[in-house]
Amino acid sequence: MANIIPTAFKTELLSGTHNFANGGNSFKLALYTSNPYSASSTTYSTSNEVSSSGTSYTAGGQVLDSQAVAATSTTGHVDFADETFASVTLTAAFAAIYNDTNSDKLCLVLDFGGNKTATNGDFVVQFPTANASDAIIRIA
Repeated sequence: MANIIPTAFKTELLSGTHNFANGGNSFKLALYTSNPYSASSTTYSTSNEVSSSGTSYTAGGQVLDSQAVAATSTTGHVDFADETFASVTLTAAFAAIYNDTNSDKLCLVLDFGGNKTATNGDFVVQFPTANASDAIIRIA
C-alpha cells in the first residue's frame, strides 16, 4: 500500500479549509497499527489507533511543530519538523496527519511500509526534505 491523499482534502485545499502556514491551523500526527482509511475518508479516526494503555502514547497523537509553506521552482510544498513520540513502547505501521483546528479533517495517511517499533524509547517520524521532489505535501 502507499500513502493516501484523501479526495476531500483536495477540495478542502481549494476552498481554504487548511492553512499550513506558520501560525495557521494546528495539525496532529496520529499513529496506527493498521490502516483504517481510504481515499474517501474525511476525518481523523480512532479505529486501529495505537493503544494509549501502557504505551505512553496519547490518543489523538501529537501536534506537529514548525510547519511551513514554501515554493521551489513551480512546486508549492509543506514541511513539518520531525515528530518524536518520547519514551514510548509501541508498534505502528501507519500515521495520519489531520487538521486539529478544523473538525479533525484528514489530510494525509502515511504508510510506513511495515511495522515500526519502539520499546521504552523514542518513536521518530522523519519528514522528507522540503523541496519540489520530496516534501510530504506538494502541489506542482
